[in-house]
Amino acid sequence: MTSDGGEVTQLLKAMKDGDLAAADRLLPLVYAELHRLATSYMRRERQDHTLQPTALINEAYMRLAKEDLDWQNREHFIGIAAHVMRRVLVDYARAHKAKIRGGELKRVELEDNLAISDERTEEMLALDEALDRLTEVNSRQAKVVEFRYFGGLSLEQIAAALGVAPRTVKRDWAMARIWLFKELRKTPE
Repeated sequence: MTSDGGEVTQLLKAMKDGDLAAADRLLPLVYAELHRLATSYMRRERQDHTLQPTALINEAYMRLAKEDLDWQNREHFIGIAAHVMRRVLVDYARAHKAKIRGGELKRVELEDNLAISDERTEEMLALDEALDRLTEVNSRQAKVVEFRYFGGLSLEQIAAALGVAPRTVKRDWAMARIWLFKELRKTPE
């Protein structure tokens, strides 16, 4: 956590309390981290994607500023931002899929650096649906995947955001990857 972590936490609490100006003061403090997340996401997207990292940040931040959450700290905010960015990109992938309709699902390798290109739009949607199912089975494991894979957070950052030990996060990450691998290998009916 950076030295401005206390200020970020205060601004998050002010946002929760309805201080509209707090969101404006918060953005410069978290922008670099949000840009890193957005750039990481966009590297995994298809080449002709209409969103750029800055537009992804703006879209996600607008959604985040409206959230009525009990923000706990910077890591919690960044973790939720990773989730919101994922939702934005899934919405765009669904819109893209609606345009191209068709194609069969292909195997998805769940690795830290999965590249999602034009041909992988279907796979991204399959992964999103599998993560939704994992949430029903084990919501903490699903959050670990989201924070680690989509958010690029370290095990320690995830542990802080979830309030668990880093070894628990490591175990959840391993178990979730196995579960998702099996889930994604299932033949679509």
